[in-house]
Amino acid sequence: MKLIVLLDNNTFIDKYFVGEPGLSFLILHNDIQILFDAGYTDCFMKNAAKMNLDLLDTDYIVLSHGHNDHTQGLNYLWTFFHNKHSNSEKKPTIIGHPYVFNEKIDHGQNIGSSLTENELRCQFNIKLEKKPFWFMKDIVFLGEIPRKNNFENSDPIGLVKIDERYEDDIVLDDSALVYKSPNGLVIITGCSHSGICNIVEYAKKVCSDTRIIDIIGGFHLLSPDKKVMKKTLNYLKKNKVSTLHPSHCVDLKSKFKMSKEFNVEEVGVSLELDYE
Repeated sequence: MKLIVLLDNNTFIDKYFVGEPGLSFLILHNDIQILFDAGYTDCFMKNAAKMNLDLLDTDYIVLSHGHNDHTQGLNYLWTFFHNKHSNSEKKPTIIGHPYVFNEKIDHGQNIGSSLTENELRCQFNIKLEKKPFWFMKDIVFLGEIPRKNNFENSDPIGLVKIDERYEDDIVLDDSALVYKSPNGLVIITGCSHSGICNIVEYAKKVCSDTRIIDIIGGFHLLSPDKKVMKKTLNYLKKNKVSTLHPSHCVDLKSKFKMSKEFNVEEVGVSLELDYE
């Protein structure tokens, strides 16, 4: 499996790609192309074009959750497919949690997807799942992550509309992707609002494998409480995580602390990672 970073907050010197506070990865595996998240603007598309990657070859679009720094780019992708594809050609399938397109409001602003599920269905197939969904024999969308511990991300982020009512949004739609490699699990996250430790624990259960060879994506560690940071590090050490690629929503101090315990690698636009 190959993972290519199309978009991150960070870019590399002398690469001259575009970054923004968002996230998008392209995953290539067994002739299947998976787009994981779509950032906030069309930056991920511009970067893909500069890398000579054709997004029209996309088979699946996996959404980690519904916040607009991961879904707003779908507006541009919708137009791109609409202009390039005829009705007779295949449609990529969007995979996400059933709440991924629900309205999300914070401080009076819409922070969710600006395109509705029905609007997206005009151009894409949609598969929304709470339960783990194996759309390839060795790649699984985890669905709704059980919140098992008492220290991760319990505070709501604004409101979410569910069944015509607005409720505190603890981002139940936050999920992750897992590649079950011969050597262990590669866990691919968007923001980890459900908690990076909760995600790892559920990935182990779903995949029946306790070996974690890499975690790449957002860990939602932005000025975390000292106790949260300590418990997170202890959990990851206990699970003998091999390598970490923290990106997007991980602050510099958290990366420093992780680097004292783990092999922490830098993430930026155009990074390519190959896994067996």
